[in-house]
Amino acid sequence: MESNCLLTTDFKDLKLFRRGKVRDVYDLGEELLIISTDRISCFDVVLPSGIPYKGRVLTALSCFWFDFLKEVIEQHVITADASQYPKVVQKYANVISGRSMLVKKSKPLPVECVVRGYLSGSGWKEYKTKQSICEIKLPAGLKESDQLPQVIFTPSTKEEVGHDQNVSQDYVKKVLGTDIFDKIMQASISLYQKAAGFARQRGIIIADTKFEFGILDKKVILIDEVLTPDSSRFWPADQYQPGKQQPSFDKQFVRDYLEGLDWDKTPPGPVLPQDIINKTTEKYLDAYFKLTGKKLIE
Repeated sequence: MESNCLLTTDFKDLKLFRRGKVRDVYDLGEELLIISTDRISCFDVVLPSGIPYKGRVLTALSCFWFDFLKEVIEQHVITADASQYPKVVQKYANVISGRSMLVKKSKPLPVECVVRGYLSGSGWKEYKTKQSICEIKLPAGLKESDQLPQVIFTPSTKEEVGHDQNVSQDYVKKVLGTDIFDKIMQASISLYQKAAGFARQRGIIIADTKFEFGILDKKVILIDEVLTPDSSRFWPADQYQPGKQQPSFDKQFVRDYLEGLDWDKTPPGPVLPQDIINKTTEKYLDAYFKLTGKKLIE
């Protein structure tokens, strides 16, 4: 297993558009170059330790889902083949090949489109106190990790710093307008249902996920990453037992380790032990293999 991680990029002759918690994005004019590093963030803090192969999994899995879901809604991917990138980028192919995408530039909508099929995470916390999520009333007596009676759309704000905040559907309608709201809600639920049905056949429950959308030429398109272990809760179906937290293929494993430390969840984050790094890499690679049937590395 490779020991060196790509934690950051610094391409001086390219215009840095933004550096997110995991991705470095460069502005190429009408296109963006999105590079998935091996950074990992938990509790909104980027940890000093990288996770080998994580960026490759995020890119490869997003590409898989973008292709699988292309009939549902238009998307921003142009290509993930570095040999097809503009000449100014190709000289960095040895660094970014397999962990980058060339995409259409759009105007991102200021909302995280969260879809939930199961009761977990912040949704479970809110349900315990209000018996609702984002003002959507739910039946009494549900347990942690229970499948919901129906898939629900529970949007949140998109914060550059700090935690995203759950908001009501009415709030999003006021911000975006009813027409765009209806489009992103319907698209989000359709994307989730198609992906969740496929994943279930592969032995994975997609408990919840988040999508992001942008506007390009007055049309709503799907952007960012899609259905990765960073943006979704993936549970092994053969171990599913409602009433408690589930084992997962996502970074919940790292969160659980960090919860056991004497750390106040503010920067700087703690260095991860090698065994936690190795197990996290294995979880990301396993999720990719189970969903696609292909091994990312031999």
